[in-house]
Amino acid sequence: MKNTGTLKVECINDCNVVMTRVFDAPREMVYAAFSKPELLKRWFGPHGWSLDTCEVDHKVGGGFRFILVGPEGHRMGMRGTYVELAPPHRSVHRETFDDYPGESTVSAVFTEKNGKTTMVATVTYGSQEIRDAVIASGMEHGAAESYDRLAGLLEEAGEITSP
Repeated sequence: MKNTGTLKVECINDCNVVMTRVFDAPREMVYAAFSKPELLKRWFGPHGWSLDTCEVDHKVGGGFRFILVGPEGHRMGMRGTYVELAPPHRSVHRETFDDYPGESTVSAVFTEKNGKTTMVATVTYGSQEIRDAVIASGMEHGAAESYDRLAGLLEEAGEITSP
């Protein structure tokens, strides 16, 4: 797994990681790709992984359950609850991974300028130890590859519509 430089990742303090990525697509399309199961299945996860389980109840108080399957059959599960939704501008959710400790809060802001959307996702962990464990797991490279897959989907997908 590799970050090709398209994703900027910064540890801004002991508990927060900020990921920034620019997509060459309108904000409504990008937001829809983050919220619709049929689209998430087409891009979510690093290269070689598939989103085997993708259950989404995209409303405040609703949640999601994802299970990714890797090329050698390794499974990685995660779940979350939506805390705030303001399509297509902002999304906040809490998430936990089956095999990693702690819960994190992910706040994603989508801004559009000249037909390009910048996504800034701030991930807040309960402690520096949890943040460091997630980073050591390869989170940056997995996220970068996943967002590269999303960029490819957005290039080919005129059918993506607003949430």
